[in-house]
Amino acid sequence: MSRDQEGLKALGTKTVYRSDYAPEVLEVFENKHPDNDYWVRFNCPEFTSLCPITGQPDFAEIRISYLPDKKMVESKSLKLYLFSFRNHGDFHEDCVNKIMKDLIALMDPKYIEVTGIFTPRGGISIYPYANYGRPNTKYEQMAEFRLLHHDM
Repeated sequence: MSRDQEGLKALGTKTVYRSDYAPEVLEVFENKHPDNDYWVRFNCPEFTSLCPITGQPDFAEIRISYLPDKKMVESKSLKLYLFSFRNHGDFHEDCVNKIMKDLIALMDPKYIEVTGIFTPRGGISIYPYANYGRPNTKYEQMAEFRLLHHDM
């Protein structure tokens, strides 16, 4: 299936960087192996957002891991989406939860987790972690186990 047939717009075109929070730039494509459980991991070491109180920049490494079902997020659109936080004011915990919820709404994965490793401000680092497993499945149990045993 071609990029056009998949409905992908970002891949292979001139990049337009949004300067505001833009979940609508996220795109998906069909998972060719929905019957397999396998990890897809993304690492964004240059994530930037703004403190909603001071307007000062916050920097982080964002780690996204998920078990896809029928849909998968296209990586360039994910990059553009994460870049759209650059001028967005939200607390660290809100950014991580918003990213996870947007990806759940987009893909309906079997399981997903998002970690933010934010650089220190005022001598304190914040590392929010959020996860989700599809309700009433083994993935819900997996999410509970990983949350209870989460350790950086």
